[in-house]
Formats: sequence, structure tokens, C-alpha cells
Amino acid sequence: MKKIIYSMFVATGLMTISCNNYLDLEPITDVATTEYLYAENDLGAYAANLYVFDLPTSGFNGKSNVALPSHGTGYNLGLFANDNGTDNQTADSPSELFVTGMTYVGDYNLWNDYLMAIRSANYFLERVPQRYENGEITGNDTNIKHYMGEVYFFRAWFYFRALQNLGDFPILTNTLTEDYDLVREASKRRPRNEVARFIIANLDTAYNYMSATPPMSNRLTRDCAALLKSRVALFEGTWEKYHAGTAFVPNGPGWPGASMDYLSDYSYNNETEVRYFLEQAIEAADIVAQGHQLYDDYAAMFNSVDLSGMDEVLLWRRYSTSSEATVYHHVVDYLQRNGSGNTGYTRSMVDSYLMANGLPIYATGSGYEGDDTYEHLFSGRDPRMDMCILKTGDLLSYGPNQVDYVKSDGYGYFYRAPIFEGQLENGNPTGYSLRKGLNTSADMQPTMASYTGCPTFRAAEAYLNYIEAYYELNGNLGGNCDSYWRQLRQRVGMSTDYQLTISNTVMENEKQDWGSYSRGVQVDATLYNIRRERRIELASEGFRFADLKRWRALDQVQNVHIQGFNFWDSMYQMYTDPVAEDAVAELAKITLAPYGTTNEPNISAQDDQYAEGKYYLPYRKSTSNIGFNGLNWTEAKYLYPISNYEFRMTTAVSGSNDYSTSTIYQNPGWSMNDGTLPEGE
Repeated sequence: MKKIIYSMFVATGLMTISCNNYLDLEPITDVATTEYLYAENDLGAYAANLYVFDLPTSGFNGKSNVALPSHGTGYNLGLFANDNGTDNQTADSPSELFVTGMTYVGDYNLWNDYLMAIRSANYFLERVPQRYENGEITGNDTNIKHYMGEVYFFRAWFYFRALQNLGDFPILTNTLTEDYDLVREASKRRPRNEVARFIIANLDTAYNYMSATPPMSNRLTRDCAALLKSRVALFEGTWEKYHAGTAFVPNGPGWPGASMDYLSDYSYNNETEVRYFLEQAIEAADIVAQGHQLYDDYAAMFNSVDLSGMDEVLLWRRYSTSSEATVYHHVVDYLQRNGSGNTGYTRSMVDSYLMANGLPIYATGSGYEGDDTYEHLFSGRDPRMDMCILKTGDLLSYGPNQVDYVKSDGYGYFYRAPIFEGQLENGNPTGYSLRKGLNTSADMQPTMASYTGCPTFRAAEAYLNYIEAYYELNGNLGGNCDSYWRQLRQRVGMSTDYQLTISNTVMENEKQDWGSYSRGVQVDATLYNIRRERRIELASEGFRFADLKRWRALDQVQNVHIQGFNFWDSMYQMYTDPVAEDAVAELAKITLAPYGTTNEPNISAQDDQYAEGKYYLPYRKSTSNIGFNGLNWTEAKYLYPISNYEFRMTTAVSGSNDYSTSTIYQNPGWSMNDGTLPEGE
């Protein structure tokens, strides 16, 4: 029993390697530590290994071989698949979180995963800063401080992931022994506002220690710490604002922490805390925005091999197929297959793109031509739409491998979305195929390794964080809001008149956008358009689900059916009777088998009640799809449950089944017993 508990907090290793970036690191392994962490190189190697800590990617979606956002190394769309399971984009089936009866206590033990990561940082931080103060560490002083700052950053990062998914959490600054009572005491959860303040304090320390230019390439800088601080503060400020009066904030009705003796008299002022976090977000975001110009080529940040000359990109992961550092991904591999990879944008996402003149598509005089063809759909839209979504005629690859539409020049082009592919990974579930990240090099064509760089942190986020935090705090667009908003739009070549957008926004027409809601009601047009700008600018970069949770924007998701492209007006003809200009070979003709007309359907029905007579429904082709009956959100899922394992390991008496004596409390709406559903399901 004691050995198990000890491993939960202590079992992580160290590795003494040196490297110039985090693309080719191996997982941390055990090493003797008697004379370790007394030299600059030791510190750099230890910190470098935290970049590749095996951390849960997003809630229940498994793990990645890298702690920070990247493309990883697997056969998937990497970073660009992280918005799947939201109203932005989807795979062929929805996230189980939105399907009644699919998420149980004990499915995953996120608590343990995060504590393991935190322990790896604490091992370093309970030794190195004191040794530095004592003058016991040899090497370049600037570099030594930078590496200490990196570890403070990672402790903050690990804690932030825990805060986002679990809320209240133990605050640990040291590693623990195997003593049962000590572990039990250390497991006591602290209210989420304290955890968030702890994270911000760590990021302040990281910022003060780190340099503007790192000792080695492709490593964190002090502005990464400032950017993350703005993200954390905005997340917590808006979470506490919109979840006020619920069990998801300290002292809210039903808050489970109130049942614990050590929190029974906890003092919490919601208004004070919200103000503090929003002020911190504004300050930190402004540091980054003032220090970094937006890069003039939006698309290039996602499809280039080398991102080192882009001031907007604060940190990126390098990939290569060279013998010196053979680390690659498969993102371009899938994008060149007609934007496949089992990921597609939703109609909700596509309709949220404004016209280039700044008007919503439904506004009088917008110039919107409709969605019956790709040509009409893209005409006159926000240029970012063209940079993120494929349309007929777009060049896919200078190599024709596994591309349906090859012209006489020998190159592969996009003609239609692969919605009928038998192999899911080669298909597109909505008809709106991803273009973001597409590199057309023949060296990265389908079945070949991809080596485009992946942006981890972009300064554009700071611009967005500032605008949102400022408006949430002050109710107006003062300060630098005007400048930052205009710069975001000017960089992509669309109207900078955001007030025109706001004045022509009709909230009744924006109900498809989950982000138009907070607490089950729609927000005002200004705040909505701030959120819309964020949605468009950060599309497919993994922000959407966290945003929806902090805005409490999922309450109204009940019996929702995700729509794809307008298939039945005319686009169906691209499949039944394709006419591809200058094609070297005829494209395959597809025989349509709508649901309800055959035992083996391959398309949703035109007369489906949720199709509006024309829209493709990715989950409505078969009753076997878990999303067939629609998406439904349960309030408890704003936070993930804690596994029963943790309650068993922290009872008053070791080995007891009386979980009520645990020092840990369960999250709202979940029971302590593994295998149980949340309240309301």
C-alpha cells in the first residue's frame, strides 16, 4: 500500500542529456542524483525533459509525448485536431462528453497524471534555487536563471492543466516521502482561486528568471511566461465570473469543499477575485502585445518548415527528417489527401466567418453569395477562411500521390471533400476540409513524413486576451483594444471597422455559435464579436473547448445536431457526376444511399428533420453513431471526476472503504464510486 502511494508522488525520473531544442528528446528515465543539478548543463537537460513529459492532451482524449502543444509524432492531424469535439470541428463521431451515458467516474485518473508531472518540477525546485543562492551551481549565471525559470513555467503549466480539468487541487511545492499520513495531508484540495494565484506567482517568478532570448533554440522565453499568465488569468477570471452562484466556485451553492473541515470557514469574494484575475490578464497580455508584432503572412505560421524569423511566434517545435534529428509528424501527409485526417469544420464554424468588408453573412449589403457551392461560399469572405478551409481548385501537392484530382501539370488539386472514404483517417466528416497547415511540397505528400514547424505560442493570443479581459472588466473597448483589434484584422487584409460588425450583428442569427452564450443566455453583440474574433483567429489551435467551459457556454447544448456543408442543393453533383477541369483521369462517381432508404447508408437524408433540407449531418448516417440522437451537455462535465483510486488512498485508516473519511472531495455532480455516471444521466 505505502509503495503505491509513494509512486503516485515520487515515481518520475531524470535524465542528463543536452540538446538544442525539444524535438528529439526521449522520455525521462532514472538517474543517480547525488551530484546532479549542480551544473548549468544539468539544469538545462532537466528542464528540456519537461518539454516532453507524457501529459494528458485534453481531458479524456489520451496522452501525448509532449507536454506543450505540438503536432506530436503520430498518424493524425496533430495540433489541428485538438478542436475536435466542439462546435468548431469534429471527427466522424462526437466527443463522448456530449453523449449521455458515455462518461463514467474512473475512466481516467487525471489527478495522478498531473501530480506526477508536478512532482517532476518540484524535485528540481526544492533543490536548485537554494543551491543557486548558496553559490553551489557552476556555469553561466544568465543561463542558470533561465533554466530555473523554465521549470517554474512548467510547474505553472502542469498546474494550469489540472485547474482547467479538475478545478480545486492540492498545492505542493516539494516531493513527498512514502509516509501515508503525510501523503493524506498533502492531498487536501485548495480552492481553485488559490490554485490560479499560485500559478500566476510561478509565472511571475519564471518571467523574472528567464531571458528574452533563450540559451538554446526552440526553448521558452520570458514572454512565453507572460503569455501563459494572461491565458491563466483570463481563464480563471471568466470562469469565476460565469460560474458564480454554482458549485464550481468556492462557497457557491453545493460547493463540495465546504463539507471539509479544513475549508469549512474558507473566505471568498467573487467580485474581488474576478477583478484581480482580469487585471492580471490585461497587464500580462499587454507586455506580449507591445513586444511582438503580428507576422504579415498568417498562413505561413502554420505551413512553414522554419518559423524562426516570425516575431509573432514565441515558441515553436522544429521537425526534421535529417539524420541529425529525425523527428517528424504526418499533418501535411493527411492535409494533402484532400484535407482528410477524420477532421472537418462545422457549418457553425464556417458561418461565423465574416465578409471581408466586416459584415456578418446575413447583413444587408454583405455580398454573401450563399453556400450552395464552394465558389459562392468563399466569395468575399474573411481571408482567414480561405487560409483555413479548402475549396475546389486549391493546390494540394506538387506530387499526385493519393490525390483524386490530378491535372495535366502532374500536380494534385482539391475538388471535393472525401466524405465517402471507407477508411476514416482518409476521410472528412463534414465536407469542409482543413487547409490550415497545408504545405504543397512533394517531399511531404501522402504516405510521406511531414516536417513543417508547429507554433506553440503566438502573440496574437495576447492581443485577443487583452481585448476580452479589458471588456469583461470595464464593459468598454478602451485602453489598447482598438489598436489590437484593428491589427488582427489588418494583418489578414479585411475591414478593420469592428464597430460596423458589432452594429450589424443580430444575436438571434448567431445561435449556432455556442460561444454566443453564457449561463444559457446570449451575451451582448460586442462581447460576442470579441469571442468570434478569437474563434476565427485561433481556429484549430486547441483553444475552443477550454473557452466554452470558462464562458459556461455549454448549458444550452441540448439535443443539438452538428451540421456540415450544404450537400443537397448542388454539391452532391460533385460526387454523383464529377466534372473536374483538366483532370488526367475521371473522378469516381458515387452512388448515393441516404439514411432511411437502404440498409447500408453512406449519407444523411435530405429530408432529415435536422438537415434543413440541404445540410449534411455527419452523425446521422447510421444509428450506430453515438451522436445520432444529438449532443447533450451535463453540468457536471465542466470538470472531470476524480477516480475512486484517489479516495481509497487517502482514507483516515489505510485500506478502509469508508471514502467519506478521505481528505479529498469529489467534483460537483459526480460520485466517489468508479463506474458511475454524473448527475442528470
